[in-house]
Amino acid sequence: MAKKHEEKNAAANAANDESSEQVVENELPEEVKVPEEAKEPSELEKAQALAEDYKRKWYSVAAEYDNYRKRTASQSSQAYADGKAEAILKLLPVSDTFGYALDSVKDEAARAGIDKIIKNFNAILNSLGVVETEVKPGDKFDESVAEAVMNVPCGEGEEPNTVKLVLKKGYKQGEKVIRFAQVSVTV
Repeated sequence: MAKKHEEKNAAANAANDESSEQVVENELPEEVKVPEEAKEPSELEKAQALAEDYKRKWYSVAAEYDNYRKRTASQSSQAYADGKAEAILKLLPVSDTFGYALDSVKDEAARAGIDKIIKNFNAILNSLGVVETEVKPGDKFDESVAEAVMNVPCGEGEEPNTVKLVLKKGYKQGEKVIRFAQVSVTV
């Protein structure tokens, strides 16, 4: 009898499952059912999508222009600085020549005149942000501000890798070396 009861319950459950599927399917409102064909977008939706596309392109062009403007300004200021440094570099031999003239002149009036020219020239260089590098005989050789053009054997009491003689002065503009000092170094 128990077996008969189980078979009856199984049949009833199967019938309930089939009817519940039909009920669930019939209970869904018409709006919730997924239409088989996709609706074509309305004119408003098309216009909004087109406006969004134009807006995205406009932002891209505006950002590109801003980057171009910044890059051009940076290149322009760098070109100006490089041109200024190049012009100063071409004038530095004049300062060297006046220095040699000052060292070789014996007349005090001529010495005073040449010294005045050198001071005026250095004042102009200072106004352009150019300063002489601090390299003098007896200093430890520093390759970041000087270049060794000659090696000399160490004398008595001298240490190796020391500046023996400054042949040409070096100059910096800001932190950038525009001309390295030319020195002889002890070995």
